[in-house]
Amino acid sequence: MNAIIALCHFCEFHGPSVLFCTQAFHCEAHDPLKGTNTSVLECGACNKRNFTRFGSDTPGSSTQGSRDVWASSRSSQCEACKSLDHTHAGYISIDHEAHISYYSNRSPEQPELYSVVRQACVRSLSCEVCPGREGPMFFGEETSGYVFTHTFFLKDSQSRGFQRWYVEQQETVYSIIAVMKDRIYLVNSWPFLVSNFRELIDELQAKANAVYETEHAESVQKGQHIQPSANGFLHAPDIFRRQRGGNKTYRGIADILGDKDLFATLHQRFSWMLKACGNRITEKLLEGPPREELLTDLEAHFEDDDLQETSDTEKETESQEGETTGPIFTSLQHILKVLGGHKFHLLAFHVIQGNQVIVRGEKRKTVESVLNCLKVLIPSGCCSCIPYSKKYKDSWRCNFLGLAPGVEIPSHVLSSDLFVLLDIISPREQVQVPEASGSEQQRDEEQDFLGYGFVVFGKENATDPTVLQKVEGALANDSLSDAVFDQLLTCLKEEWMDKVKVIFKFSRSGPSTKEDKEKLLKILGAKPEDEIVLKFWMTGLNKQYRSHLLTCSSTGSSS
Repeated sequence: MNAIIALCHFCEFHGPSVLFCTQAFHCEAHDPLKGTNTSVLECGACNKRNFTRFGSDTPGSSTQGSRDVWASSRSSQCEACKSLDHTHAGYISIDHEAHISYYSNRSPEQPELYSVVRQACVRSLSCEVCPGREGPMFFGEETSGYVFTHTFFLKDSQSRGFQRWYVEQQETVYSIIAVMKDRIYLVNSWPFLVSNFRELIDELQAKANAVYETEHAESVQKGQHIQPSANGFLHAPDIFRRQRGGNKTYRGIADILGDKDLFATLHQRFSWMLKACGNRITEKLLEGPPREELLTDLEAHFEDDDLQETSDTEKETESQEGETTGPIFTSLQHILKVLGGHKFHLLAFHVIQGNQVIVRGEKRKTVESVLNCLKVLIPSGCCSCIPYSKKYKDSWRCNFLGLAPGVEIPSHVLSSDLFVLLDIISPREQVQVPEASGSEQQRDEEQDFLGYGFVVFGKENATDPTVLQKVEGALANDSLSDAVFDQLLTCLKEEWMDKVKVIFKFSRSGPSTKEDKEKLLKILGAKPEDEIVLKFWMTGLNKQYRSHLLTCSSTGSSS
């Protein structure tokens, strides 16, 4: 966790001050993976105190002059404003596994960091107001950093309190702050910081209460019990000085708690908080919900057996043709090159609309390859395919149909507009395919179909759906590789399947008018000619999602 945790105090005479802070930095000299055995005392980086700058991993350094200025600025302050002596080197803990060291001292060494922490200290103790006498707060800006602070009070028999906080007479004000640049990270760490800050504060207050009760009992026995003022909050300065014992100085937090090892303990607790809070929230790659096609593929095992198995006659035909398989189409781009733009457009239009696509040819593998390439234009749940048959199958059984040559198509199908037929005419004589010139001796894919003829029969439409326009626009872009085009096509199908889900839920929500449907299509960015596509693609929704929506709709209507 790239942050600074500090303990702050509001002095009755000097105002807010930073007592103790802990920050993390990377020390390469103590990297166990590099096999270095340099001790902390021998480490030049630690001796020079080159620490990680706030909000970055760039090492920074402080000069001797800045430390002298820091020491002189605090020489006139009282014991309550101080923690470690200016000759104290501070505390350091090294996490060898994470290659991070945690360093604690009176304040950050870097001037820019000290300014940030100092500003956070002043705001937490004198500017920002927390509802109640103590509790957590959050404030900050992008330029100066964001701050999580928790104010609290400690019992002190020698403190008078002050009216700004409406505290009791014998209490002193403190706060623990966490400063960092990442606002989102700090906000998400709120529960962790509140819990651990509160636990530490409870321990500090328990120690202070024990010391207070002991001192209070001793003062009662000696007849020096401090009486509260008339208003219960404040004493006059002269009365206060007499009750404190003349020129007696203010006490530091270590004396208030009666704990000489307080700052060593705070170093351990602050270091653990920085480490634990950093390990608690980590960046992870979150995957979205599975694609619609993946869900429908899981349900493919329950398809009709007629669509999965071929007859014995077809199997015999397949085995007879196994040795003389024809050329194969490998992709949509391949079909576009071989058939040409007009024929491909007619095939793609009927595929996207949901009309029956019939491919008739002598070579089974060639017919199957055409169907397999065209199926990628629509969601897999919308595909119902019989790859090769010697009899015509009705459109309610399959929307992709491969036929052997000579198979007649019923007249009622030929008279309708809901089909497209591609006849692949094999050459009567085997055509010798010339080899392409060049060092690699690769053949052009188009030359595999030399001598073949292609006839496409189907109704043409003047208005093309939006999906078809986008697909053809991507195919016309020569700068797109096949892999990029495949990803684009996948994203395009998912985008329109999301629109289909909205349409499906809308259709099950109750009666609607024509104006409502037009308004919904406009919101979804769809045109009237896309309505047929949306209704057809609705059949591709997986059964689990469809039943879930139907259940939700029925529950909502009954309530």
